Amino acid sequence: MNGYSVFLIMLTVYIAVLVAISWYFNSRQKSITDFWLAGRMIGPTAIGFSAAASWLTAGGVLAVVGYFMLGGMGSIWEFVAPNILALLVIAVLVRKIKSLPAITQPELLEQRYGSSVRLPIAVIITVVMTLFSVSDIKGLSLVLQVFYGLDPLYAAAIIAVSVSLYVTLGGLSAVIWTDVIQFSFLALFAMGMAFVSVGTVADGGLNTTAISASQLFGNVSGSWWNPFSVGLPLVLILSFALIPGWITEQDPWQKVWAARDAKSASRGMVVGALMISVVFAACAVIAIALNSIYPEIAKMGFPAGMGLAEPALLNFINTRFGSSPVIISLSAIGLAAASMSCTDTFSTSGASCVSRDIFQRYIKPDATMKEMLAVNRISVIAIILAATAGSFVIPDIIGAIQIATFIASSSYFFPLMGGLYWKRATKEGAFAGMVVGFLVQVALVATDLIKTPPMGTNYLETIHPILTGHGVIVGMTISAIVFFGVSLMTKPSSKINLAPFFKEEAEKLARYESKAVSETDKSYSAFLENVDEKVTGERAHLQLNLRASGNLNWHEITERLKISYPAWITPTGIDSVYRLTHGDMLSCVTITRGSGDRDIWLKAEPTLETMGRQKRELFTAYEELKKVLGQKNIRLDFFK
Repeated sequence: MNGYSVFLIMLTVYIAVLVAISWYFNSRQKSITDFWLAGRMIGPTAIGFSAAASWLTAGGVLAVVGYFMLGGMGSIWEFVAPNILALLVIAVLVRKIKSLPAITQPELLEQRYGSSVRLPIAVIITVVMTLFSVSDIKGLSLVLQVFYGLDPLYAAAIIAVSVSLYVTLGGLSAVIWTDVIQFSFLALFAMGMAFVSVGTVADGGLNTTAISASQLFGNVSGSWWNPFSVGLPLVLILSFALIPGWITEQDPWQKVWAARDAKSASRGMVVGALMISVVFAACAVIAIALNSIYPEIAKMGFPAGMGLAEPALLNFINTRFGSSPVIISLSAIGLAAASMSCTDTFSTSGASCVSRDIFQRYIKPDATMKEMLAVNRISVIAIILAATAGSFVIPDIIGAIQIATFIASSSYFFPLMGGLYWKRATKEGAFAGMVVGFLVQVALVATDLIKTPPMGTNYLETIHPILTGHGVIVGMTISAIVFFGVSLMTKPSSKINLAPFFKEEAEKLARYESKAVSETDKSYSAFLENVDEKVTGERAHLQLNLRASGNLNWHEITERLKISYPAWITPTGIDSVYRLTHGDMLSCVTITRGSGDRDIWLKAEPTLETMGRQKRELFTAYEELKKVLGQKNIRLDFFK
């Protein structure tokens, strides 16, 4: 049996395990929150594993080894340090993010600014997530090409089939728990290769002079260890270019929303930062050993030597273990796991924008959960196919990651963070800052890609150092000027748009408290028996599944509900209807479409101390909905 056959058998078993995990979670999904936010029940360890796995691609690991080989610790600002720092910043922002009643960032921005911003931000996030997926496909392509001589299209096919199978079955729960397995594979691979590469040098393998581990690390020059060897200006430029884009990425925010409470989310992000630090430390050890094995690569410097430095680890594995197809296959599986763990996150985030923020919001507002899942499955595959096409255009792995990050930083960093903390931000300012920043940054990236010679210094960087990183500092500056300037020149946001973000504004709008409900009321007792109740962390999750006796005109229902009972509002369109009764909008009762054409879901996520009151409010909301439907002679029945 040849090595490629061994790899295919092991890959099939591995994917079967991932699909089994997804099938398990598929059977437990009872709401839109279960699919997109894993029921908000994930603990800190799983959040940490998933956060780490989502930001460590196979290509990223290979590129980091290459950077360390050519630039030493000074290269950490290209990818490593911003990666770690971004997770730590998110850990600080967790409490604000966790309190927001949204499933996706475009939905959140519509709540903050209005409908005009949801479509452009959904498109931008989808583009960014697709670009991130490019790096995964390029990384796996490199692995399969070096190990088995395969065409890059095979990498895309493997990722497309495997990821679409388990993600579309189990949603974010599948992504998070398969990430735990995938990060474990990658971490074991990285640490194993660190020991093997150092051991090879110590044994004098691969025609190298045998030296001890202490001699190996002792021979490394002092400049190699200096993290500021690239100069403070470049450190600042890269930090300001990369960290904003990564802290506003949709995928870590979705993991924060999926956490069982703010403390779990914050600890998870810190755990994730520590986990990737361990892997990056292993990459540094590997790079030191490979510089001893391949000294000719280190002498080439950056960027000229990157073409040989990126696949250096793969070539080492191939040479060192060429006679052992099992070890080669295990290495390929470890790197394939890294590619899948990132692609599943990116494609899930991008597909949620397509299905929920574009399809349901603008194309079919009354779409059921079943219809959105179908669109979600198609979107996952479409994003991977688009990323495959992009992998033939974007020249290097880290380049794909950085381009995606720069576009994110320049387009929605200021509208998103400004919306969270600055009341004076307006929809006009957000829209203008987002669109102008996006167009400027895309133009700068395109100019750089077209005019930069192969393996040469980026064209814009040769004009002025401030244009390092495809001119992202310029793009962000223009976006900020437009966002703040237009916001100050336009009318302030309405209180309805401010309510989800500023508790005092929500309290000004709150209209009704729950009506008096007798605990001995038989109808209330029967109602409570059908409420699905879960407690996770500091909040309870209350859900009531209803089935109508006739066809539902969703637009008419929401309008009648809002007219009859003014507490009901639709801040993000008719797909989600909120009963705004107090300042904590996450606790407010929400109505959404269910899985089938006649299914309706009522849910609320109150804090534990207000759970009793919110059960009564859920009953009040049910009674109001029942009266509105009764006007159309439609009856509501409970179902689990």
